[in-house]
Amino acid sequence: MDRSTSNADDALIAFRNVSLSLGGRPILENINLKVRRREFICVVGPSGCGKTTLLRLIAGLVHPDAGEVIYDGQVVGEPASDVALIFQDYSKALLPWRTASGNVSLALEASGTPKPERAQRIRALLDKVGLAHHADKYPAQLSGGMQQRLQIARCLAQGPSVLLMDEPFGALDAMTRQVLQDEVLRIAESGHTSVFFVTHDLEEAIYLGDRVVALRPNPGRVAEIFDVRLPRPRDQLSTREDPEFMRLRRVLFDFIQETES
Repeated sequence: MDRSTSNADDALIAFRNVSLSLGGRPILENINLKVRRREFICVVGPSGCGKTTLLRLIAGLVHPDAGEVIYDGQVVGEPASDVALIFQDYSKALLPWRTASGNVSLALEASGTPKPERAQRIRALLDKVGLAHHADKYPAQLSGGMQQRLQIARCLAQGPSVLLMDEPFGALDAMTRQVLQDEVLRIAESGHTSVFFVTHDLEEAIYLGDRVVALRPNPGRVAEIFDVRLPRPRDQLSTREDPEFMRLRRVLFDFIQETES
């Protein structure tokens, strides 16, 4: 089934009238938003509009002052083992004293996976992200793109139902960024994973997403939600040349210009 044709009522995550202040400053106001099962949601908006805070609410790292965040039918109270968080700063997310295999093993150890089963799962995960020949290397011996692949592999070891991604490719060069965009799309479409992806890059949001959520700032609130009606699988050349891609890029660009003026 095409990810974009999922039942609109099949919500895995729901924000219900969520508001949040930090240090006395309103960050989010009256957020109502649903994320469907197996949906790829991208969130854009000007700096300070609360994009990362939405992600942290889903992860159970912060809690709303009003309203509630629902995950799989339950109010989010603490981090869930099947919700994986991927950070932009991969260098700090990885353990430098562990090899690539050791970093992936960390998630398996935490989940109580029996030791005899770990080696095979580690090999499969490293192969999935294109690191099969780098299992014995330490993070410092890997390029930035490889380190981010390794962080993704470690998160996949959790067997997540949800991937929360906070500008994960923002520090990478353009070519590596495109390779990893396609890698994440492949991973998402091969499993049963919902993705909540925060980005400043409008083209990235359109290329990846089934829907793009645009936030207004001060305080952050949902301004508009755009359906991305582009065929899958996506392609870095033909998708970006599609008239619908260019139309959405213009609409989102105008939105950001308006909110920042």
